[in-house]
Amino acid sequence: MASRKNLHADRAALAHKVRYALAHPHRVPAHLRRAGRDRWLAFTHRDHVGYYRAVMASDTRRSPEAAVGSPTHEAWLQLGELQFDYLRAHGLEPGHRMLDIGCGNLRAGRRFIDYLDSGHYYGIDISPDVLVAAKRTLTAEGLQAKLPHLTLTQDLTLDFLPDAHFDVVHAHSVFSHSPLPIIDECLAHVGRVLAPGGFFDFTFDRTLGSEHHVLHEDFYYRTETLTALANGHYLRARFMDDWELRGHGQSKVRVSAEQVPGAGSSVAAGHSQTSLP
Repeated sequence: MASRKNLHADRAALAHKVRYALAHPHRVPAHLRRAGRDRWLAFTHRDHVGYYRAVMASDTRRSPEAAVGSPTHEAWLQLGELQFDYLRAHGLEPGHRMLDIGCGNLRAGRRFIDYLDSGHYYGIDISPDVLVAAKRTLTAEGLQAKLPHLTLTQDLTLDFLPDAHFDVVHAHSVFSHSPLPIIDECLAHVGRVLAPGGFFDFTFDRTLGSEHHVLHEDFYYRTETLTALANGHYLRARFMDDWELRGHGQSKVRVSAEQVPGAGSSVAAGHSQTSLP
């Protein structure tokens, strides 16, 4: 099924908000509640990680599945299957070591854990509340013997992880909630933890118009902005066209630590040694 994305809409613009409210009046009260929460949390948490951690705490109290963007249990299951099936068809193997950034309550992680060899799944998240929900999912699925790692993190420097360790790094619906400096921080350090031949897949909310964000929660970027960030850290990035056929609202990019065309090998190697601790 092809995706029906509106790639030109500026969701932060007043005209768009008015049109959307007129077309979906039943959604207005929920948006107003969300906007009120946004104002309060942005005031009480000046850094984005603190802000979004508070958002996740609020959402998880109501429903861990809704907190990761799934309005129903069926949608939660379907999106987890979509992520797993795509990655398995695009290079994931049981013997791979996988880092799942923003693992949430294991919507897809439960499938990755079951598929991968014991101890090969490492999930990180900024939200302690959603990680507690992840442990409940792990128990409910009977996956304790697979010994997955579930770790709280404050940033995306990945400084607590070993060099050249992960064959696959995965971040679903993380950059869609991240301002550009946080994305740049991740891209600046992910190359260090990638094993030779490894890759990093991430999704993002794509726009062909002006880049913008809705409240402080949803960020829309042009593809070239993110691929340029990756190239700036001597990573090769490519748009995954066939993901667009899966009907998901976000787009996907794959990053690898291959040399960027035009970059000299000695320069790239020197940059890696100095900029990727």
